[in-house]
Amino acid sequence: MKKTIAVLQGDGVGKEVTKSAVKVLESIGKRFDHSFRIQSALIGGEAIDQTGEPLPKETLAVCEKSDAILLGAVGGPKWDHNPSALRPEKGLLAIRKHFGLFANLRPVKAVPEMMDASPLKEHLVKEVDMMIVRELTGGLYFGEPKRKTANGAVDTLTYSRKEIERIVEKAFELARLRKGKVTSVDKANVLESSKLWREVVEEKKSYYPDIEVEHILVDAAAMKLITQPSSFDVIVTENLFGDILSDEASVITGSLGMLPSSSIREDGFGLYEPVHGSAPDIAGLNIANPSAAILSAAMMLKYSFGLEKEAAAVEEAVYSVYKDGYCTTDIQKTGHRVLSTTAFTDKVIEELEREFVSDHIMSAYV
Repeated sequence: MKKTIAVLQGDGVGKEVTKSAVKVLESIGKRFDHSFRIQSALIGGEAIDQTGEPLPKETLAVCEKSDAILLGAVGGPKWDHNPSALRPEKGLLAIRKHFGLFANLRPVKAVPEMMDASPLKEHLVKEVDMMIVRELTGGLYFGEPKRKTANGAVDTLTYSRKEIERIVEKAFELARLRKGKVTSVDKANVLESSKLWREVVEEKKSYYPDIEVEHILVDAAAMKLITQPSSFDVIVTENLFGDILSDEASVITGSLGMLPSSSIREDGFGLYEPVHGSAPDIAGLNIANPSAAILSAAMMLKYSFGLEKEAAAVEEAVYSVYKDGYCTTDIQKTGHRVLSTTAFTDKVIEELEREFVSDHIMSAYV
């Protein structure tokens, strides 16, 4: 298989962790006979510094010619006082909107070796394995009018039926591949948009009789994520609620450095990025955890390229490194060896090589 990947390193540690992900992709290419052509471009703060725009036209052109996008992180205090139109985050919002990346997928899975890094008790965390499906291109972040004056401000929350239908359908489809449960989160006791949301979910569930469906208000969902996180399978919700709940859920595993994400559209084209930010305070120190970026690349292999075996190999390699007693500075554990960004990446690649050799040995005896 030959694929072109647009790599947008962005700002801060984004540069380091995307290099790790690319190295792992190159290893996968060699092991499984694939060719991944890497095309680099600017986004975020660095793009502002070099071009005056958070999402240059040249970057969009590179992405248009690619099969998927791998992104590091954007933003940092350097650009905090820029006008809103020149905020690095504007580049990320714009690229999601430009490509119609309406479905944000955030898996949250407990790693046995990392459970003591979670702020929650082990018995709450050990069975956690959920997928948060967040609508990404509608709602409060994109509604018009949007304005601020000296005496007031207005933001508009709007959703069309079609926008809700496609994200709800995506959640049901994912649930069929998992444990068969969808939790729809809304605020239907107050918001008209949420009343429509709940109505659509009720309509759609008749097409998926094998899926268990529950409705829960967003405030109750926020509490249940802490008190009963293992009760969730697939959570589907609108843009603002999804933003808040997915960040809340991210602490369950004990480190943002462990969590990948993808933003995809109907044809499988997607943008893949770690959940964590640019962490400018540790940028350039070679201590950032590359796990989330590497696992984001695994999601790319699975969801955009259909390479499920390769994706599983990457996931297994990352988790095996932790199981073997290694970690990074964000998850320092007694008895574990702390590795740099590059050393951790090398360990992941070693695991991939070991998996590959083991598979070939086993196949020789079949």
